[in-house]
Amino acid sequence: MFQFFRRIKTVVSSELNSMIDRAEDPVKMLDQFMRDMEADIREVEQAVAKQIANEKMLKRKSDDAQALVEKRQQQAEQAIEAGNDDLARRALQDKNEQANQADTLRESWERAKQDADQLREKLDEMKKEYQQMQLKKDGLKARAETAKTRTKMNRTMSSIGNDDSKRGFERMEEKVLQYEAEADTSEDLSQASKTLDDEFAVLEKNGVDDELAELKRKLGKE
Repeated sequence: MFQFFRRIKTVVSSELNSMIDRAEDPVKMLDQFMRDMEADIREVEQAVAKQIANEKMLKRKSDDAQALVEKRQQQAEQAIEAGNDDLARRALQDKNEQANQADTLRESWERAKQDADQLREKLDEMKKEYQQMQLKKDGLKARAETAKTRTKMNRTMSSIGNDDSKRGFERMEEKVLQYEAEADTSEDLSQASKTLDDEFAVLEKNGVDDELAELKRKLGKE
């Protein structure tokens, strides 16, 4: 369990480029590694819970056995005071048997407590490592997204200056120049097509305008 968790940690700690070289999607792989870690932690949590429950059970039995030892001791003393040596003897015999059981149970409880403490320490260590890997995963994912964006931008920028784009731009520029030349030519042709009558009509119009202005001046209607 713990060896597998450490193996996962090592993989997550590897450089981003090594995952890319293996044609793996770093973002998806990192998410999968974190899910594997979470599953390991849940499994260890269950093991720790069972061990703690076992430790508590052994502790309770050990305490009960020790309490019975003390009870038999008191009963033996009570029997002696009552002058009943036979009853006192039987109480002491049972006390010795219970003491042996109490010692065995106490040893089992101490071993169980030691195992539970070690599992709790391992679980705490795994959770700390998981938090560290979570932070590192977020950083690696951000780096992966940045790298993808940079690659996309670089490809777009490189396509802007390629020969096809450049030739197409120049072709459109030539069309615009052609449109402008056609507009200038049509204006020149329009000017050249005016007849003498058209020019004299302009002069006559100007003469009427001058006469109208003179008349309005005389009548004070300016």
